[in-house]
Amino acid sequence: MRGFVRRSRTILAAVLIAAAALPAASGSAEAAPQRVVSMNLCIDQLAMMLAAPGQLVSVSSLAQNRRLSPMAEQAVAHVPNTGRAEEIYLLRPDLVIAGTYTPQATIAMLHRLGLRVEILPPAEDFDAIRAQITRLGALLERQAAARDLLARFDADLAAARAPSGRGRAALYYANGFTSGPGTLAGSILGAAGYDNIAADHGISATTHLPMELLVMARPDRLITGATWPGQSQGEAILDHPALAGIAPTERQVTDRDWVCGTPFVTRAIRSLR
Repeated sequence: MRGFVRRSRTILAAVLIAAAALPAASGSAEAAPQRVVSMNLCIDQLAMMLAAPGQLVSVSSLAQNRRLSPMAEQAVAHVPNTGRAEEIYLLRPDLVIAGTYTPQATIAMLHRLGLRVEILPPAEDFDAIRAQITRLGALLERQAAARDLLARFDADLAAARAPSGRGRAALYYANGFTSGPGTLAGSILGAAGYDNIAADHGISATTHLPMELLVMARPDRLITGATWPGQSQGEAILDHPALAGIAPTERQVTDRDWVCGTPFVTRAIRSLR
């Protein structure tokens, strides 16, 4: 424990020494930021779509994970960060963009180091995706690029939508969780033309659904969460024999297009068609 404290103090001292040697960040609300760092997987993707060449300095290391990010190849062109305040500071950003669930201690440290930090909430429906694109375009002073991306997203969404009445579907994840209509996954399900069985049980957000209720609902389509190497006990429920009898020919697994509120959700919608 003492060794950990000493190492932490050493790292902090190095950051403070570097702070004295580096020029102060020059970004302002009026000028377009020149060195932008994203600390959030979902913001990473939108930032890569909107930023001017050379404007985006770093994205989260998760952006290079092919299982999580549909823009993993593009992310390789940017310096990866692991979300630590000291490494963010040493990138000399004039704008840092974080997510709602970024640790508050990290945000506080970045503020103490004099950096401009903007926090964007997760986008849980299509209107929120539009709002996210618009806000990020304004932060980057890339309003025209944001308008172009919005136009493409709306066109793709209109083409991907399916008529309602295709049947009843269920979302089921590790630990027996499901997502209701008030979530991003629920929005994808609805746009694909399916009724969400979670709504039958008064579920709007993401919460636990007993497997017995799922089996008795007899959905026409079942979409489960993806499993990962080194499977956890929470994921074991996805291999339960009872699930094998639910919509056996219409079972699907969520992929990287379902993870974030970005224009890639249109591909998730198409995957259900």
